[in-house]
Amino acid sequence: MLIDKMVYLDNAATTPVDPRVVEAMLPYFNQAFGNPSSIHRYGQQAEEAIENARDCLAGLLNCRPSEIVFTACGSESDNLALRGVAFAARQQRGADHLLISPVEHHAVSHTALQLADLHGFSLEWLPVDEYGLVDPDEVHARLRANTALVSVIYANNEIGTVNPISEIGEVCRQQGVPFHTDAVQAGAYLDLDVEALNVDLLSIGAHKFYGPKGVGALYVRNGTPLLPVQTGGSQESGRRAGTSNVPLIIGMAKALELVHLERQAIIERVLPLRDLVIKTVLAGIPDSRLTGHPTYRLPNHASIVFKGADSNSLLMYLDLKGFACSSGSACKTGNPEPSEVLLALGLPVEWALGSLRITSGAHTTPAEIEAFLSVLPDGVVKARSLWQSASSITE
Repeated sequence: MLIDKMVYLDNAATTPVDPRVVEAMLPYFNQAFGNPSSIHRYGQQAEEAIENARDCLAGLLNCRPSEIVFTACGSESDNLALRGVAFAARQQRGADHLLISPVEHHAVSHTALQLADLHGFSLEWLPVDEYGLVDPDEVHARLRANTALVSVIYANNEIGTVNPISEIGEVCRQQGVPFHTDAVQAGAYLDLDVEALNVDLLSIGAHKFYGPKGVGALYVRNGTPLLPVQTGGSQESGRRAGTSNVPLIIGMAKALELVHLERQAIIERVLPLRDLVIKTVLAGIPDSRLTGHPTYRLPNHASIVFKGADSNSLLMYLDLKGFACSSGSACKTGNPEPSEVLLALGLPVEWALGSLRITSGAHTTPAEIEAFLSVLPDGVVKARSLWQSASSITE
């Protein structure tokens, strides 16, 4: 039976913009609308707002304002980190070795592959365990004198696993190798203190923590060599050219400030919902399995695989029933190929193709989760039937 309103359970893909964030942005669309690169008072007003936002982010990340680079999204932040550091490291010290985890977001993995395929860098994939965790000792064993950069995701977008970033960062720091983490999924729930994390570069994207789409930031520790990959004007201290998106930058700072203040309350809301989903599904649906670490995972993130099921069929069924979920990365939905992340965990294809990600948010209610759990078993049965039918046709 269809429900009266859609239930949104895909907060890892994006989150609704907090009304307080919208309110903070509005004046910068049509009142304080100046170009911050202009010298008149409209421009000065916009520039002051941007620098206030930079100060706010720096306080939340425990860094200097000069270490914040505004970008268009988390993916651009990842691209700038990898390309900017890789090219600078090769130019300055001849380093051409990249050490990347195989469970990265495509913004990291595809960028690393392009650096290897088109620009001659040597790309090495770090091993991960069955939960998608990177062992700091494995990083230490694979560091070379010519390692240009190490990049390991903080919290995985597909399986929710949280990596030991501080320990990995300490290993890299002892060897003098720049260390980047994609913290896009971590922003709403985990500590972003760059000193405690021992990172040299850290990426965030506002729309993952109730901010607007189209804006992100990259923390770059002072002294970290970084060549700009988007050239033109001298914005962002020459590290990222382009007219600053003033309203969205204001919105990002406000959104991160709010989730920082309200994080514990949000965690207390979503954690029981996550655990209820995992417990109910694993106990009630045969041949189901949790992906990602059982405890070192995001508090709102439940990720399951169902053996012999078609995940796209399951998603369509759930959508018709009024529930918005995902099969993993929002960039992968609709792709009939198994996720590289799930394959890296050692899952067979017949399991990896039956993935489902349920991510609650600040507004998710227990009643919505109960309703979702009441329709999911029938959806899995139908998705398995379609899988069997498709398999018999191809045999």
